[in-house]
Amino acid sequence: MRPLITLLFSLPLVSQSALHFQTDFPPEEFQARWAKVYDRIGAQAVALVQGAGYEGGFAFPRQSNEFYYLTGVETPHSYLLLDGRTRKATLFLPPRNRRLEQSEGRVLSADDAELAAKLMGADSVLSTAAMQGDWLGAATVIHTPFAPAEGTAEQRIELQSANAAISNDPWDGRISREQHFAGLLRQRYPRAKVEDLTPVLDELRSVKSAREIALIKRASQLAGYGILEAMKSTRPGLKEYHLDAAARYVFLAGGARLEGYRSITAAGTANIWNGHYFRNNSELKSGDLILMDFAPDYRYYTSDVTRMWPVSGKFSDVQKELLGFVLEYRDAIIPLIRPGRTVDDIREEAAAAMEPVFKRWKFSKSKYEKAARVLVETGGGVFSHPVGLAVHDDGPYHRGPLRPGHVFSIDPQLRVNDENLYIRYEDVVVVTEKGCENFTDFLPSKLADIEKVIGGTGLLQQFPPR
Repeated sequence: MRPLITLLFSLPLVSQSALHFQTDFPPEEFQARWAKVYDRIGAQAVALVQGAGYEGGFAFPRQSNEFYYLTGVETPHSYLLLDGRTRKATLFLPPRNRRLEQSEGRVLSADDAELAAKLMGADSVLSTAAMQGDWLGAATVIHTPFAPAEGTAEQRIELQSANAAISNDPWDGRISREQHFAGLLRQRYPRAKVEDLTPVLDELRSVKSAREIALIKRASQLAGYGILEAMKSTRPGLKEYHLDAAARYVFLAGGARLEGYRSITAAGTANIWNGHYFRNNSELKSGDLILMDFAPDYRYYTSDVTRMWPVSGKFSDVQKELLGFVLEYRDAIIPLIRPGRTVDDIREEAAAAMEPVFKRWKFSKSKYEKAARVLVETGGGVFSHPVGLAVHDDGPYHRGPLRPGHVFSIDPQLRVNDENLYIRYEDVVVVTEKGCENFTDFLPSKLADIEKVIGGTGLLQQFPPR
């Protein structure tokens, strides 16, 4: 008789994994996005979008932002064809990979064509094996994104810089995946003109839907609660990474599985001055300020929240002076945000509203007042970048009047260069029908209220680091 263990291992492996797919967006939402693509590319063109490939190693699998925006499909090596000639959408999925399912779990495949078509609203779902020969027909114009596809904690400008460095390396020289794909289209369809779909997608992504806004709001709430936990846990002698860990715990406990960007947890003037500081290994010292800029990736959407607080639990006079002024400017800006207004109009009105503040504010140094003037006169980054699938999202909001659904960060920044002082305070807001909503208005913003939070009982006190 064969040993039981031998018998078990000789049986064929059958995947018992549940089929995973997103439920945040219904097919009608994808169909509405596709309709806008058809309108913009015209009746003689097609759009072809390539999904992300398999991750190497054991990184958490994540689809690229643009492909997820158009399909909600997380399956690697998938493709979407939007045919402007017929106004029909075809989703191409790879055949089922049973071997990969044993370690990664099951995702939508060509074997699930009927379910995938129902979930995404596609007119047809085919295997990627069908992408052979003249499968695009007599397309004369093919649109595909030229900009690099963003993945986990990625954004376009950094990806472009990285791609340029690889291309310019004489011992590397590879072109980007997007350039390679566009090149294959030109090679295989020499009579067709290959054009960039990126501006079309950016325009669509600039205005968020109600479901997108709900996800960004949840990411913002988790960011805020994570930072609150870090504030409560703050003690001299801890390291920056202890606060990072406290915030990260809240993100994971709240349902996020990834971070929207790497944590900026900076203690002390030198670290704070380095705008994208990431070492997070310095000691927290009494008298220093902490700057934390951190948010999760929650179901593909993120936020961008920054707070500053004193390690000792009490702001110094200079810290109160500078951070207090930044908060005054922030509080002047946010109530003025509403649809139909331009960013320049709001900044001008806020600058006028700050004149009484200048008259009553007591600056300890003339250069501090000068820095405050520069902040108000230039805006000092107060109207910052869009936020959505990426922390520095694609799709501008400031080229014309604000519209409901524009989501962006409010990030006033004050700098005193010769003292390496860098003060900032960041929220994420959405323009509504009548004004705007600040997703993190539940956080304390009065200096006295911030001081009350510090030194509470946080995670690091309940489970002290060894």
